[in-house]
Amino acid sequence: MRSSKECKMAKSSRSNSAWLGTIALAVVLAGCGGSPPPVVEPEPEPEPQVQPRDDSAEREAEARRLREEEERRRREAERNRVMSVLAERVHFDFDRSDIRPDAEPVLQRKVTALREYSGITLRVEGHCDERGSNEYNLALGQRRAEAVRRYLVSYGVDAARFATISYGEERPLVDASNENAWGQNRRAEFNVTNQGRLGGGL
Repeated sequence: MRSSKECKMAKSSRSNSAWLGTIALAVVLAGCGGSPPPVVEPEPEPEPQVQPRDDSAEREAEARRLREEEERRRREAERNRVMSVLAERVHFDFDRSDIRPDAEPVLQRKVTALREYSGITLRVEGHCDERGSNEYNLALGQRRAEAVRRYLVSYGVDAARFATISYGEERPLVDASNENAWGQNRRAEFNVTNQGRLGGGL
């Protein structure tokens, strides 16, 4: 049999074990029964840094294209203007080759255009109505072409820029036999033989 002292030590040991178990249980229960630990949200991934798009080269190319297109339109409009001026006809009275007053503004516009674009050359063509012989009308058409040429040269345009030819009555503008048709057929026409700067750029 164990002595009373041994019994007391055994009881003390069981008492200590029970006490420690109670404390441990209390700690566990406190941990389980208390407030849940705060949820820590993960740090968001940083947004990728997007480099701003450099479209200055595209803008510059578009601006250059617009400038070139505008310049092309300007050149085309100027070319059409000059060619229209050079194509204007002048007319003559019956059996005459002198320059009429109503022809002078037309010829002055030609002088201006020819001075501005010195590379342009012209062929001046003289025409007649159907009255008179072929030989006479060829000579009259030549006098008309030469009269126009002299007028233009008198305003400082180089004579070498002009050629003249007569078609007499061979190329009527209006194919009829009346005063209106004859008046339109007595004329000088202008054919551009070299466009100079108008052809390849102003």
